[in-house]
Amino acid sequence: MKDEKKTAVGRRDFLRKVGIGAVGAGAAVAAPLAGSALADGENIDEKRKARYKETDHIKTFYRVNRYPG
Repeated sequence: MKDEKKTAVGRRDFLRKVGIGAVGAGAAVAAPLAGSALADGENIDEKRKARYKETDHIKTFYRVNRYPG
């Protein structure tokens, strides 16, 4: 019988190598996504207007979850 050396990858080594690969792949994917930010098209008045509207489903949510009315 020959003494064969098997190269077994341990659990921690495997996770370490997979983690390094994921970081490299994540950087490669994120690079094209990073672009210049565009300003929104709202003026000052539109930014300050009230946006919250108490619709029927909001009222139902409050009633079901027993919020004080």
